Amino acid sequence: MKLEPTIIYENMEVLVLNKPAGLVVHSDGRTEEATLADWILEHYPKLKDVGEPFYPLAPNTQQPATTAIPRPGIVHRLDRETSGVMIVAKTPTAFTYLKNEFREHRVKKEYLALIYGHIETESGVIDKPIGKSKQDFRLRDASSLAGGTIREAKTVWEMKARLIDALGHKYSLLYVRPETGRTHQIRAHMKSIGYPVACDSLYAPGRLCPAPLARHGLHASKLSLTLPNCEARVFEAKLPGDFLDALAGMEKI
Repeated sequence: MKLEPTIIYENMEVLVLNKPAGLVVHSDGRTEEATLADWILEHYPKLKDVGEPFYPLAPNTQQPATTAIPRPGIVHRLDRETSGVMIVAKTPTAFTYLKNEFREHRVKKEYLALIYGHIETESGVIDKPIGKSKQDFRLRDASSLAGGTIREAKTVWEMKARLIDALGHKYSLLYVRPETGRTHQIRAHMKSIGYPVACDSLYAPGRLCPAPLARHGLHASKLSLTLPNCEARVFEAKLPGDFLDALAGMEKI
């Protein structure tokens, strides 16, 4: 089945989408799979020159490739397995504006995260720098063992529900608000406090995954910002079916 986003909102300057889980935002230069960027170019070809192209590393070298990968209007991204709200710029002016809003942390993002275990407190703040894992190049590390460039990172979370499945396995559903925008921030931060995101094959390999959820339990549910036309808006994306069905198989305690 072809994965495609749905349109939440659109005006002359921006496009707000609900990205399905499994759809990568843009190519990494190593695979041929369809991407969100491909969908944008197909449906909005005028966005071809909006934004900043991506130059991956050339094979077997640390030098950038000479062929650019288009990222039409893309000002932020979600991981492949994360579903939910994304905003895309439709003009160069909107792109510059939105990039600055994200850079200055004026865009507020809220996620729903299904995690392993029951956190005892009702809310918390994870304020831990994030760097690259020295054990696995795919991972980010929020411990003292992180390598590479270490960046400050802060995540605020709030308990929504403590859950238990039919076999007695414990989960929690959290509201999570990353106040910085580091790669894998929520996933690395939740692992760092001992409550990794459910079904996360990178940060919790081998752990039980509640059916029918077959990807990590992270959904970008809300995006709050002021648009380029100075209008304050909140955009929301409902939980997708796989996430809802997994939750339906659990009870609140």
